[in-house]
Amino acid sequence: MPVVDTGFSVLSEDFAAAPSRHFAWLREHAPVHYEPAIDSYFLSRYEDVRRVLTDHEAFSTATLQVRAEPVMRGPVLAQMTGAEHTAKRRIVVRAFTGPALQDQMRVIHATAAELMAPFLPLGRMDLVNDFGKPFALHVTLDVMGLDRRDWQQVAAWHSGVAEFITGMTLTPERRRHCIDCAEQLEAYLLPVIERRRRDPGEDLISKLCTAGSDGIAMSDRDVTALIINVLAAATEPADKTLALLFKHLIDHPEQLAQVRRDPDLLAAAIAETLRYTPPVQLIPRQAEEDTVFAGTTVPAGATVFCMIGAANRDPDAFTAPDTFDIHRPDLGTARSFTAAAQHLSFGTGLHQCVGTAFARAEIETVAAILLPLLDQVRHSPGSRYEEAGLYTRGPLALPLDFTPVR
Repeated sequence: MPVVDTGFSVLSEDFAAAPSRHFAWLREHAPVHYEPAIDSYFLSRYEDVRRVLTDHEAFSTATLQVRAEPVMRGPVLAQMTGAEHTAKRRIVVRAFTGPALQDQMRVIHATAAELMAPFLPLGRMDLVNDFGKPFALHVTLDVMGLDRRDWQQVAAWHSGVAEFITGMTLTPERRRHCIDCAEQLEAYLLPVIERRRRDPGEDLISKLCTAGSDGIAMSDRDVTALIINVLAAATEPADKTLALLFKHLIDHPEQLAQVRRDPDLLAAAIAETLRYTPPVQLIPRQAEEDTVFAGTTVPAGATVFCMIGAANRDPDAFTAPDTFDIHRPDLGTARSFTAAAQHLSFGTGLHQCVGTAFARAEIETVAAILLPLLDQVRHSPGSRYEEAGLYTRGPLALPLDFTPVR
C-alpha cells in the first residue's frame, strides 16, 4: 500500500505549536507518515516504535553518521555494536553509577544550593534559564573535570551541536555555524585530553583516556566524540525534564500536595513526566530491509523517525494516556529508568540512553532539594507558557513565584 498524502506535515508550524494535539490523528489515520521534504517516515504507534527500537538487525543507527558524527567529531556510542559498543558503553556507564554516582550526588547538592541562593529571598525565578540550564551544564562539566567557569562558552558550542543533531531543515548557513561550534569545542577539548593522558584524575575524561585497562585503546577522536556525546546526553534531557516535572505538578495541585507529603512518590512523578512529555521526541533509525507497518512498506535504506511522544500516549499501551497521573498502574515506576521501561522516553534495548541512571539521580535529587524550598510554588502572574522543539522539546522558560526564604 502506498503512503497516502494527507496534506498534513510534521514540519508545519501548526504541528510545532502543539504536537500532542496531532498524535491521536497520526496513530489512527497516518501511522506511517511520509515527509517528502526530508524523505523520511514517521511512526507514531507504540507497538511499531518499540519494534524499531528493539530490532537492531532490521533498523540500524547508520543515520547517525549523517545526523551526529559531523558535530560529534567522531562516531557516537549509538553507532557502535559488538565488543566495541559493550566496552565503551561500560566505561561511560561506570562513570555515572555506583561509587562515582555518590561523589556526583555531593556535586549536585552543592551546585543546586549555589544556583538557588540568589533567588530564594526574591521568591521568584525562571526554572529553565535561571536554574535548569546552568545546573545541567555545571554538573556535567564537574563529572568530566572541565572548568565550570567556562560553562557559558561550552553552552554556546553545545547549542550548535544540539541544533545540528536535532535540526530537520538546516540552511547551509546554520549548518556551517553548527560545524564551527563543534570544531571550536573539539579544539577546546584536545589540550585537556592531552593533559589527562599524561596526568589522569578521577573524572570521566581521565577514565576515557586511560581506558586501555579495559582492553580498548581510544584515539583522541574517539575520546572527543564520547565527551561531546555525554555532554549532549547529560544536559539536554535533564533541564527539560526538571522544568516539565514542576509544570505538571503545579498544574495538578492535588498531585503536587501528595508528592510533598510522600517523597517516595517523586520517582513516579518523574517517570510520568517522561511518559507524558518526553524531552526527546524523535529517535532516528535506518531501515536495513523493506518492512511493513500498518499495511505500508517502508523501503530499505529509508530514514525512520520513532515518534516517542505519540507512542507514549498510545491507548493500546497506556490507559487514559492524555491524562497526567503519577498513580497510573501501567507506569511501572521501578522499571522506568531501565531498558525495560514501559514508556520509551530513553529509547529502549541496546542503545537505550547511556545517561539514564545519572539523569534519574540528578532529577530526583534536585527535585527533592527544590520542593521544600519552593513553598506555595505557582506560575508567575502574566507569564505565557511556551514550548519549542520538534526533535527535543521543552519549555522556553518557566517563571515561578514562591514564598521567599528569609
